This record gives sequence, C-alpha cells and structure tokens, in this order.
Amino acid sequence: MTRKRNVCVGIALITLIGALGVGQAAIEKTAAAQSGVQAPMFEVDPLWPKPLPNHWVLGSTIGVWVDAQDHVWIIHRASSLAAGETRLDANPPTGECCAAAPPVLEFDQEGNLLRHWGGPGSGYEWPQSNHGIFVDHLGNVWIGGNGRGDAHVLKFTQDGRFLKQFGRQNARQTGEEDGIPVYERDSNDPESFGRVAKIFVDPMTNEAYLADGYFNKRVAVIDGETGVMKRHWGAYGNRPDDSDLGPFDPDAAPPQQFGNPVHCADLAHDGLVYVCDRPNNRIQVFTKEGEFVKEAFIQRQPAYASAWDVAFSRDPEQRFLYLADAPNAKVHILVRETLEELTSFGDGGRQPGQFYGVHSIATDSQGNLYTTETYEGKRVQKFVYKGLGPVTNRNQGAVWPTTSSQ
Repeated sequence: MTRKRNVCVGIALITLIGALGVGQAAIEKTAAAQSGVQAPMFEVDPLWPKPLPNHWVLGSTIGVWVDAQDHVWIIHRASSLAAGETRLDANPPTGECCAAAPPVLEFDQEGNLLRHWGGPGSGYEWPQSNHGIFVDHLGNVWIGGNGRGDAHVLKFTQDGRFLKQFGRQNARQTGEEDGIPVYERDSNDPESFGRVAKIFVDPMTNEAYLADGYFNKRVAVIDGETGVMKRHWGAYGNRPDDSDLGPFDPDAAPPQQFGNPVHCADLAHDGLVYVCDRPNNRIQVFTKEGEFVKEAFIQRQPAYASAWDVAFSRDPEQRFLYLADAPNAKVHILVRETLEELTSFGDGGRQPGQFYGVHSIATDSQGNLYTTETYEGKRVQKFVYKGLGPVTNRNQGAVWPTTSSQ
C-alpha cells in the first residue's frame, strides 16, 4: 500500500511524516515557541492526477487554473519533450511509449482526465510557445504565449472551440537579421502585446488583466469581449519604459520599471491587483486603475528572480497569498494584507511534495493548492488543505513590505 508523504506547511519545515521519521513531540515543542501564529498546512497527494491515457506524457507544464466547478486546467508544451520521451510520436514509432499529450488538459477533483485539446487550428494563430491558462466567469478558456512572435491572446470554449483572438502573431516584427526575425519592443502599444505570460478576467467588469510580459514590461487591461485596450501601466503605476535596466541589484534603489518577464497580474476580491515582477524579486500591488499601493521583495538576498506566480487562499477575506518560487524550489506563504512572509514549503527534487521549476499555482474552493513545474519538472501536483497550524519558521527579514510610493 502506497504511503503518502505528509507535507505540513505552517511549521518550520516540510514534515514528511513517517517518511522522514520526525517525532511528534519535537514538533509540538517547537510549535509552542510560536503559539498563536498560524498559517495554512498542506499534505501532498502523490497519486493525483491519475495516469494519462494513450501513453501520454506532459512536457514543461506552464499554466494551471481551477474553474467554478473545481475542475483543474493545465497547459503544457509538447515541444519540450525529448525524442526518447515520445517514441510513439516518431514516424515510424520507435517504441511502445510514449506520446505527447494535447496542450490543454482538464481534470476533476479525483484526478480523472475530462477533456483535452489544443494546438494549431483554423481561424487562429496558436502561440509559438503557449504560456498560462485562465478560465473566466463565463467558462471561456484564455491562453497566452511567450514565443518570440507571440503578440496575442486566444479565447476558446471549454470544448476547445475557437472564439476570439486579440492581437496577432509577429505584430512587433520589424525585419530580419541573418534570417532571424527582429522584433521591436513597445510597452505602450494600444493594439498588440509582447509575449503575454498570464491572463486574469475580472468577473465584475469582464476586463482581462494581462501580464504583458516577456517582451513588453507592463500590465495591460483589455475589454474581455472586444479586446479594446482600456489602460496599462508599469512599475509603481509609471508609464512603461522599455529601457534595459540590467540585472536586479539588491543593494540599489528599487527599479522604477518592471523587468522581463512580468509574470502574473491577479485580481483579489477587494479589487487589488497583484503583479509578479519576476526578475526584480518582488510583488507589486495596485488598484484596478493602476494606482500603486505597496510592494514586497521576496528572497532579496541573494537575488534569484523568485516571484513567479501567485494564488489567493479561498477564505472570504483571502487572508493568505501563495507565491511560487522556481529558483528556490518552494512556495512562500504570505499574509496578503501586509505581504509579510509567514513560512514556506518545498525543496528541490522529483519526489511528491518537492519541486523542479515550480512555475504556476492555483487554489480550488476547498483551499487545496495545485502547482505546475516547467523545465524538466513536467508535472502538476495537488496539495490537500489541512487547515491552519502553528508557524515555527517565521522567516523574519525574508520579506520587505513597503507602502510608500517610490
């Protein structure tokens, strides 16, 4: 009988109960030192999802979202799979296993595969490198892309029927050099985008917030029906500037513009927009109109480009903010109101509960967490919510919340 490794988040370390033999008495003794401070706890489900049919395997898995029915949607890149991983796709096949799964997969809460689709088709331009997935309040599935020519976003039904494309592929191409396309940055372009990393649609206004992204350096807000640009902004609410700021310097003043990529722009219930400025190791928070509210640096020393994606806890106040941090192979748990880090969980590795390139993160209505892994991680994991528990590693000094405009 397979044993689950228990990953308890909200204590001083990932507690792999039984597997690592951590004594309960020691846990209780340590927890007493920080009594009264609590954070969410999770337990990894090592058997979720169930094995895919047709000998399918996942490539770099670079997006996850949970819809209103608690169905889990992921998107991955078949192009990241090596020839030895997809022998069934060879012509002729060179083995009995395996084949690349379709790009978009939908699972139920038990991990059963419900639907699958995606890839090039009639009437739209599939991204050169699909990136990010979002299911809006109307059930539409949004997809971005961070390939060199990706200057657009796509919208489909849940069955994969194409609905709309906003922007167009290669819109920023200005020519070629030695046969290689050349693209021009313009973070103030009102019509096309620059390699969108993630989409979040406001159910109140049907406005889509784009983390735009891997080429542009802005948050762009468009009408979810027409695609018309409503507004956009850069770091601190500034007008975006495409100047090369160079690598993040933890000892310098905070950069006044976003770096590349701007990796998330997620909207909380209270109308605040949380933006992942990945290379600058920070989360910035704005009003819906782009007015700067506050920021926090994650893992400022050393500077590891740690702000990859965020998700909110599912209590009515959304008290906690979960942040995926690929370079450090962990998920940070922050107090959403103050951006103070309470604790974190994760470690590098390929076992259940560990991470290799943790990229995207989402929650369901029960508070469970889902993470995807890019690079050679190539998987989605489920962490079952186990309630609140005592915090024993406050990580004091790991996060620097600020509220002043800079």
